[in-house]
Amino acid sequence: MELSNKSKRYGLMVVGASWLAVFCLFGYRATFAMLKEPMAAELGWTQAEVTLGYSLMMTVYAIVAFFAGMILDKWGTKPVYAIAAIFGGLGFYLTSLISIHWAYLFTFGVLAGIATGMLWVTSTVSVRKWYVGKTYGTMWGIAFAGAPMAQWLLAEVVKASTSNNYTWRATMVILAVIIFALLVLAVILAKRNPEHYGLKPHGELPASAAGNVPVEKDWTVKDAYSKYPIWGAILMFLTSMMAEFLIWTQVVSFWVKDKGWSDASAINVYKTIGIIGIFSMPLLGIFGDKIVEKVKNEVKGRKIMLIIGPLVGLIACLFLLACESKVTFVAYLAAAIFAIYWAIVPGGVVGYTGSIYGRKTLGKIWGLATLIVMGIGPFLGSFIGGWLKDLSGSYTYSIYYAIGSFVLSAILAVSLPMTVKPPK
Repeated sequence: MELSNKSKRYGLMVVGASWLAVFCLFGYRATFAMLKEPMAAELGWTQAEVTLGYSLMMTVYAIVAFFAGMILDKWGTKPVYAIAAIFGGLGFYLTSLISIHWAYLFTFGVLAGIATGMLWVTSTVSVRKWYVGKTYGTMWGIAFAGAPMAQWLLAEVVKASTSNNYTWRATMVILAVIIFALLVLAVILAKRNPEHYGLKPHGELPASAAGNVPVEKDWTVKDAYSKYPIWGAILMFLTSMMAEFLIWTQVVSFWVKDKGWSDASAINVYKTIGIIGIFSMPLLGIFGDKIVEKVKNEVKGRKIMLIIGPLVGLIACLFLLACESKVTFVAYLAAAIFAIYWAIVPGGVVGYTGSIYGRKTLGKIWGLATLIVMGIGPFLGSFIGGWLKDLSGSYTYSIYYAIGSFVLSAILAVSLPMTVKPPK
């Protein structure tokens, strides 16, 4: 009984640490959109010069994610979160002191990129190492709820700070303290793999298509990437990410420029995605686990969810196209459906990969996948969205492109295999 209680307590601590990590990761992303305008105004920089720091952060993030996965597999989550705490605090604090552009690219692009790159793979994989079978989706959904919570709470922190006549510099100092403190708490909560404590992961190991429970294997990156499942998962995730980031970066402008809404109206509807996401993520995690339980095969259950996810994104895009020249229920419905998509795909693709390759070496396998997907998807999706607007004069064609990308993602999800031949 004592061992069982310890296992439950440690598992919840891992989920709590992941929640904090995801909160800080998306905190960086959420606050940038609110701080870049006052930064550009004070420093006399163009929007392109300010945005370059964010683009560099995402590039460094993708590269560092691979190494974070390797550290995670070998030494656990504590050192990864500790590195993130140091660089995450420095990223905001040192950026608050800059006045020249190259220094900004280093503090926000490189330092913040190292911090955020340490957080995504570590948070997703650490939950997967503790929860498998019909338990993973629920627990990851709880952890991932930190993302929309950050979009809401830290946006309110920035709003309150700027409304009280604090400069963007003072606001970044406040954010630096918040990020550092929360990640130090994540270090305290973080735990190594359950086997390190003589424990087993919660849930049952995933069964194969034939119903057999496989023995955990030590996959090398070379062996894993010589098989289709990881490449299928990467391509499926990449096409969804392209569509997702195209929508994230273009949807407010679509409402304002194409539909004639006010900035305030567009932002209010956009915030709905984050607010609903707080609830949709754990609920969709539970739903995904119920699918796994019903089909009695985790690989099949996670695959079904990955087929559903892009189709949900497609439906959200169709509702976007149906938006009118004034804010109606249709717009809020589109935002709500996007929140549902967001709750399915990012965690679901890790669940599928983990159910195929096991937990032992998932960190380095998924770290390289993150490098590929996040190094290409966010940049390419955002760029194509802007390019189509420049070419056509309307954001409508960007949404058409997102629809096509979601369709391709769903097709790739259908192609995902149910088994893989393990290494010798």
